Amino acid sequence: MGKALKIIIGTLVLIVVAAAGYLLVAPPDLLRVGTNYSAKIVCSNVFLAGRDAEDVLATDVQAPGHPLLKYVSVDTDTEARRVTAHVFGIFAPAVSQYRDGLGCSNLHEAEPAEAARLAATAAPDGLWPEGDRVAPSQDTGLAAILSDPALLGDGYRAVVVVRNGRILGEAYAEGFDAGTPLLGWSMTKTVVAGLIGTLIEAGRVELGDPLTDSFPAWAEDDRRDITVESMLAMASGLEWNEDYGDVSDVTRMLYLNDDMAGFAAGRPARAAVGSVFNYSSGTTTMLSRFWQDRVGAESLSYPRAALFGPLGMASAVMEPDAEDTFVGSSYMYATARDWARYGQFLLQKGAWNGRQILPEGFTDWMFEPTESSGGLYARGHLWRESPGDRPAFEDAVWLQGHDGQSVGIFPSRDMVIVRMGLTPSRLGYSPLPLAQAVIAELDG
Repeated sequence: MGKALKIIIGTLVLIVVAAAGYLLVAPPDLLRVGTNYSAKIVCSNVFLAGRDAEDVLATDVQAPGHPLLKYVSVDTDTEARRVTAHVFGIFAPAVSQYRDGLGCSNLHEAEPAEAARLAATAAPDGLWPEGDRVAPSQDTGLAAILSDPALLGDGYRAVVVVRNGRILGEAYAEGFDAGTPLLGWSMTKTVVAGLIGTLIEAGRVELGDPLTDSFPAWAEDDRRDITVESMLAMASGLEWNEDYGDVSDVTRMLYLNDDMAGFAAGRPARAAVGSVFNYSSGTTTMLSRFWQDRVGAESLSYPRAALFGPLGMASAVMEPDAEDTFVGSSYMYATARDWARYGQFLLQKGAWNGRQILPEGFTDWMFEPTESSGGLYARGHLWRESPGDRPAFEDAVWLQGHDGQSVGIFPSRDMVIVRMGLTPSRLGYSPLPLAQAVIAELDG
């Protein structure tokens, strides 16, 4: 019996050692996705938003996420401005590096160029939106709405209400304020549409342009027919899986690749261009590579020069991958007031301070529903369907992002409503009741 027990114990030890060796040498993709996600979220929130690393890990990464994430730990090197994550402190190492003006990028094989660092810009002075001072409304009904937990939703972090071009009210959760940059997730897609609009206005891009200059392999097959317009409508016909629950196309792109656009561009065509709506973060990241190629050497500073600077969005930071392609699908941080500025900019039909930044009629085109989506999605990376699939205001459009981010634009009310938070979709929250209550109060 003693000899048999020793054999069993020895075998178990060998199995454990072999498994540990496997995890060290070739960790499964699921573990790598988990650690890269953790490193990225912590890095951006520490070095962009000034938050505590362990609080971000516990609150933003572990509390709402996959059970695996509870076994992830992070090490934050404030001098090198780098975050490293592991599972059980040793497995599936992941690194995210911060750069001035560009936020954090996950590193796999590549190292980002030092020359890409951008200097910070000063916040504008004056009354919002020209500056950052706010004269809030004295409407007690609006104040009551902005303090109603049911309307704000679990995990809310910021709400800003704009009417007639001025902020009438705002609310912030504990630990967040008007100066806290917040991740917009897929609301970043709509900003990419705006950047493309600035290049159309400058005569450097047309909606009918193919993307074969950026992705030469497409010229050899049916992907040659994909245009900027079909990409903005999410109707490229490319195969793509946007499921965040496991290792899928979107998680492989965001957390396992240095060259995200290159990965997405390798997806095959599965349908005729324009025939099928398929919501795809890969699409917008490829559009980022396309417009950056058109701009050339100054592309990393272009968002600030062409859009954020003119609009006074001093807090806005779009984050690139390790190959310096902006992750236009997912990664832009800005204060709630700056997200409101972008919504107001679209409400004003792409004009700001007397200057037409987007082409005349471009935002009208952006707001038009696409046939392939059944009218739920609009041409300019916007949603016509209100969050939560509830009855909506007829002329409203929405920027929407993962975990409860939204900017509602209501042209007939001359209103923009921003709601930011950490509210997983399983909670069933929609900002529509908040918008309905605010509009009813201000219209009353």
